[in-house]
Amino acid sequence: MLGQIVLLIAGTVFGFVTLALLARFFMQWGRVSFRNPIGHFVIAVTDWAVMPARRVIPGLFGLDMASLLLAWATQLLYVLIEAGFGVSADTPFAILLLSLIGLARMATYFVFGVVLVSALLSWVGPRNPAAYVFDELSRPFLAPFRRLIRPLGGIDLSPLVLLLALQIVLLVIERLRVSLLTLPQGF
Repeated sequence: MLGQIVLLIAGTVFGFVTLALLARFFMQWGRVSFRNPIGHFVIAVTDWAVMPARRVIPGLFGLDMASLLLAWATQLLYVLIEAGFGVSADTPFAILLLSLIGLARMATYFVFGVVLVSALLSWVGPRNPAAYVFDELSRPFLAPFRRLIRPLGGIDLSPLVLLLALQIVLLVIERLRVSLLTLPQGF
């Protein structure tokens, strides 16, 4: 029981840090302004790790690689904690793969949350200052779907299609994770 409590707390803390780092990465990738309460929060939560890491990890094609690699390292640490409790695989290759799968899962959850909040705010609070941030964050992900699916009666259905696609991605990611955990030891 103590192990489950430790994993619950570690999962919550490491998940929060990973999501904050991914928010920073995606906000810079989407060129979303950090001059808003959400941007200030993301900076305040991640600056302690990102600023020193940027001295060592350069950006790549305008992408904030320090934030992305730190998000992956956070997932790697969590998988190592899980391995210590016998929950995940214990080979180095499997641990690296599980941390990449964890990062992909967290990025998918992030996009899912951003699109869902953006859609909700567009209906109930389009003038809310946070609505602009979520709209800007979701725009690059919705753009391909908006090109294919035109609004029907003034209602944009592209978020629903994207959310369905993200659910499918989450199913595939979970299947990969489970299949990796069930591989014979020594892989």
